[in-house]
Amino acid sequence: MEQLLIKLGNEVAKAFKEAGYDENLGKVTVSNRPDLCEYQCNGAMAGAKIYKKAPTMIANEVAEILKRSEVFSKTEVCPPGFINLNISDKYLCEYAGEMACSEKYGVDQPSEKKVFMVDYGGPNVAKPLHVGHLRSAVIGESIKRIIRYMGHEAIGDIHLGDWGLQMGLVIAAYKEAHPNLVFFDESYEGEYPQEAPFTVTDLEEIYPKASARSKEDAAFKDEAMLCTKKLQDGVKGYRAFWKLIMEVSIADLKKNYNNLNVEFDLWKGESDVYDLIPGMVDYLKEGGYAYISDGALVVDVKEETDTKEIPPCMILKSDGASLYNTTDLATIMERRKEYDPDCIIYLTDKRQDLYFEQVFRCAKKTGLCDSKTKLVHIGFGTVNGKDGKPFKTRDGGVMRLEYLVKDINEKMYEKIISGREMNEEEAKKVSETVALSAIKYGDLSNQASKDYIFDTERFMSFEGDTGPYLLYTVVRIKSILKKYSENGGDLKECSINGTISDETHKNLLMKIAGYNEMMNSVFEELAPHRICAYLYDLANVFNSFYHENKILTQEDEELKKNYIGVLKLTLGICEDCMQCLGFEAPDRM
Repeated sequence: MEQLLIKLGNEVAKAFKEAGYDENLGKVTVSNRPDLCEYQCNGAMAGAKIYKKAPTMIANEVAEILKRSEVFSKTEVCPPGFINLNISDKYLCEYAGEMACSEKYGVDQPSEKKVFMVDYGGPNVAKPLHVGHLRSAVIGESIKRIIRYMGHEAIGDIHLGDWGLQMGLVIAAYKEAHPNLVFFDESYEGEYPQEAPFTVTDLEEIYPKASARSKEDAAFKDEAMLCTKKLQDGVKGYRAFWKLIMEVSIADLKKNYNNLNVEFDLWKGESDVYDLIPGMVDYLKEGGYAYISDGALVVDVKEETDTKEIPPCMILKSDGASLYNTTDLATIMERRKEYDPDCIIYLTDKRQDLYFEQVFRCAKKTGLCDSKTKLVHIGFGTVNGKDGKPFKTRDGGVMRLEYLVKDINEKMYEKIISGREMNEEEAKKVSETVALSAIKYGDLSNQASKDYIFDTERFMSFEGDTGPYLLYTVVRIKSILKKYSENGGDLKECSINGTISDETHKNLLMKIAGYNEMMNSVFEELAPHRICAYLYDLANVFNSFYHENKILTQEDEELKKNYIGVLKLTLGICEDCMQCLGFEAPDRM
């Protein structure tokens, strides 16, 4: 369905052409002076330079033609040559009515379906998720949903950190504490136990202690590096033990991501491409791309146009060990072969911008990634406490994500159960739904690249620019529609007609009419915060309409059906927006 601004622009373009001017001058934008008009065209100013005429003369000629149009209810010229426009009620209602009957409310589906891979999450195995993992999960999940909503294929990959020294540290520590386990007997020929001798809690205690110890105990670090090498070399017992670490860790990760309504299509990690690295390294050497520098194998990625220093991309360290660069390049190679994506999107801390610049250039220069595939890094800011510093627990530690979600769920439960007639089970379910909106909207309403303050009390508020406020608005609409049905009304018979009762009614329809334009810009920019801004504006104009108009008590039945038609469309758009953000609204709050 064609965007409203494009349709309005086409109408104005016809008037420019009829007046004898270039129709490309007829571009229409939302007015930057809403006190004067709803839309505006500035083309007469550009036309003045082309046709050597005063802009007001051109604007007046075009305006006279537009006054005959049924699309606009008002056409005025304002010095030095602005054409101010108001859309007609009839045309606006027809457009909104067409949206209500269209798939996805007028959001066009692509003529060519593309494949996107979204690399987000990126947690390390055997370590608990903390608040720093929130943004990658929440933003990545939303971007994946937006891509799918826009009609393309999106494949979400968690890209686990499951193969480096951290694995060796866990194995070395457990081996030291339990040396008699068959996993560490390299002469053992039997079947290895299928059940892990440890819990996720054990792993979460082992890793930080082992990591801290390796920084002070050289012998222990050497043992950890040896365990890492045995794992990567395929020693059976070490591989079997590692698989149990993976099973226990992934089960816990799935539980925690599920609490955030985050799902991955692929649970791959660095280990999945380890066997591809030798062949990739040979390819880079034989192709003349890689060379030895200070003992390390590197690829130059600097370009003549660079205004800042871009260091070479390191492929192997001087001791022959691989790095994140190595596994990321091998992963790009694997993704190209298995999925042939049109675009790969990475979600990480923005401080990794230079790293990804190096990796992307290396992949393109060496042909590991073809010219068709676009590589995109979305770097996000940090989650900070009220003091402006990275979010911490009261005792100064890094806040575990599980505890953060649990804390907000409990606080929201207290708010929901207070003063409401709701049984405990329903209150618990509703509070979790509302708490999730508070967390996700609190994060997603900020531009990804910016740091933000995680203010629990503000995010949980039912007033202002918050998730709970949006949910409260949606629940209000659901309640009105439910009462209309209970009072004998048929929702199927309700649709938008050409009547607009007042300014708040028109404002609501105009905001609705901008939906498909907004979604297209969100997709082009991969910017979930734009959906949040739109949702908040939509909730505000709806609530103004609600307070100024009688809906269920409206005596004019046709006008009442018209109102209900508007509410149905508003609800549908709100629910689609929330689905793209990764949360939903309950039926009551």
